[in-house]
Amino acid sequence: MKKINQPYFILTLSPWPILTSLNTFNLMISNIMMLNFKSNMFFFFNLLMIITIAFTWWRDIIRESTFQGNHNFFIMNLIKFSMILFIISEMFLFISFFWNFLHNSLAPSIELGLNWPPKNIIFFDPMLIPLLNTIILLTSSFTITLTHFYLLTNNKKKTLMFMNLTIILSIYFLILQMIEYKQATFTFSDSIFGSSFYMATGFHGLHVLIGTLYLLINLIRLIKNQISFIHHISFELAAWYWHFIDIIWLFLYMTFYWWNN
Repeated sequence: MKKINQPYFILTLSPWPILTSLNTFNLMISNIMMLNFKSNMFFFFNLLMIITIAFTWWRDIIRESTFQGNHNFFIMNLIKFSMILFIISEMFLFISFFWNFLHNSLAPSIELGLNWPPKNIIFFDPMLIPLLNTIILLTSSFTITLTHFYLLTNNKKKTLMFMNLTIILSIYFLILQMIEYKQATFTFSDSIFGSSFYMATGFHGLHVLIGTLYLLINLIRLIKNQISFIHHISFELAAWYWHFIDIIWLFLYMTFYWWNN
């Protein structure tokens, strides 16, 4: 075969993109079926398929980068640029949530009784669980920065220690948010206030869950010596994503909890 004299890695044909697209579509349809017809089987089947495809796709990427050495300097730059574009797209998603909340809170409609929060809605005390969650996420941002520092200095013991601490803090955050939801006196269907609050904080919680899985996979790769101080783009992108989650939560806390209260 003729050798192509260029620095980029040409991907081989892969079934995972089209399978992911089809299963994502099926997952949305099955979610609608679950909400309207109380049928969970189709939803959990598609969710299992997406998880399986994701892990298989990640396996192929790890094989290409770690064992075949196809992710050189040029490829890593492209991956970093792709991650930047992804984070920007996520940022605009949350901007729409903030826009919706501020629009309705600064000029509440007559259907809400011109009040914000609407009458008879008892909101959370921002000095309790929300403040604790803020401290937890800020601490996790600090620990993941220390993880990156010790990874660069090739100190594997402390790298694993602070990575484990970051994951524990993220799980703690999710548990506290679940407790907060259970203690809430209003639901998603309680006017636009409830839907705005649960949509924004719920999506952020989903991002924390995804970020936790991302960190967990990097932890496994660290233990298996697949990440080193000279080649750790997977961890670096996970750290970027985690800092983005932390920053978004600060704005959520100041807007939805502290200012709203």
